Amino acid sequence: MNKKLFGVSLAAVMLLSVGLLGACQKDSAGPYVMPEWSGRPNEDNSVAVHDPSIFYDEASSTYYAFGSHFAVASSTDLLTWEQEVGDNNWQALYGTAKYGELNWPATLGESVDLVNPQSDITTTWAPDVEEYNGKYYMYYSLTKAFGSRESVIGRVEADSPLGPYVNNKIIVSSVGTPAGGPNCIDPELFYDKDGGLWMVYGSSFGGLYIKELYNSGDNWGLPKEGGINDFGKLLWSGSNNQEGPFIFYNEKTEYYYMMVSYGDLNNSYNMRVARSENPNGPFKDITGADVANATGQKGGNKIAGNYIIGDANGYAAIGHNSVLTKDGEYFVVAHARRQAGTGVTAGHSLYVFQLFFNEDGWPVMNPNRYAGESIGTGVTMENVADTYDVVLHTEGTTADFVQSKEYAFAADGTVTSGSENVGTWTLSGDYYVTITLTGGDWQGTYKGVVAPGWDMYVENAASAYSTFSMTAVSDTGRPLWAVGTTAKT
Repeated sequence: MNKKLFGVSLAAVMLLSVGLLGACQKDSAGPYVMPEWSGRPNEDNSVAVHDPSIFYDEASSTYYAFGSHFAVASSTDLLTWEQEVGDNNWQALYGTAKYGELNWPATLGESVDLVNPQSDITTTWAPDVEEYNGKYYMYYSLTKAFGSRESVIGRVEADSPLGPYVNNKIIVSSVGTPAGGPNCIDPELFYDKDGGLWMVYGSSFGGLYIKELYNSGDNWGLPKEGGINDFGKLLWSGSNNQEGPFIFYNEKTEYYYMMVSYGDLNNSYNMRVARSENPNGPFKDITGADVANATGQKGGNKIAGNYIIGDANGYAAIGHNSVLTKDGEYFVVAHARRQAGTGVTAGHSLYVFQLFFNEDGWPVMNPNRYAGESIGTGVTMENVADTYDVVLHTEGTTADFVQSKEYAFAADGTVTSGSENVGTWTLSGDYYVTITLTGGDWQGTYKGVVAPGWDMYVENAASAYSTFSMTAVSDTGRPLWAVGTTAKT
């Protein structure tokens, strides 16, 4: 549903908690649902959205993914997507009126004058669209040049999600401010559980910040206090080469989750998460460390990094994600690149993955692209037992690809690699899994869920099948994925 409803109307459709972090993911968790063949390819290269921010428009029952350089894609089911606007085609959203020698949209004239961008629309980043009282508001960011911290976050408005957008207002600016402050890019708005409205933003220049906004009336969506150089509160340290913050609330776990992307947007992006009992922090990772003090490449539980499953080309730079909540289920919407020889492809394909929560309330992501599956009851050791392609993601940030290993998960709870016993696994509740591995760098205990999925790692999409996956995280924040190698029902 629309992100703005996280703490308000969505609370009515999400399962009421009985006080346990490990409560069911959905209302009256029914039997798990395996996805069926949808006719889709394993990946959708026809849709490219860099830094996608998901928005559900209730008026048209359509999902929109808005991205950097104003690319937009749409879907009615989160399964098939259509490119609405390509990169740099600002006229589709702003009309044809131009401003300045570099041909910026006339609407953005005040922001252009303040930032003085050195190139065209390619220095606009990661917009977020929200709806309030029938108006659509786009929060965008504009930077002087790639790698600069001279930036502004502004807001424009329209009568439809695809514009035309007008009436520019500057929200916050890092132009001309002292070094060490934030970079005003990548805005994302969210409602807290009590209906308060917030904006989280920033990058590795100074860290990730949060500002409270008015949640009603003529000032809706504008800062509650301070001028355009009032940055708000620091949530995540700026020494980690990170960006793309997104915060959402889970009523059952009673935590706010903050997801960010570390690394190089070209080849080493990796998603991280920390959580807090309050919308404005402090946010802590699974070790209890406050990410406001994170250093180096530490901070946050890792959700996904670069990897190879089986013989498929590797998946790279998965990141800059947003999160959607729909009927009690959670979905990660992110861009990804693919392995190409010793490097990666140049595009930013749009992917949607289901996000689950383990029995300790930590999010873990389905390794397979969303295909209509549902987590639920009926999972047993016998029907989950299989040979799996297992990936243990790296702890840090790297452009290298982790190659999967083939492990056999037997119904008696043993895990073997060839003839060697390398660990144990067990199920609890409806779908929770605990995997304990004993060998080398993989040694540790990983807690997560068993989830249905549609195998996206086969070479030919026509030969894909439904199977089980396991997705879990260690007590140090290291994610483990396992994808079944045989068809399941």
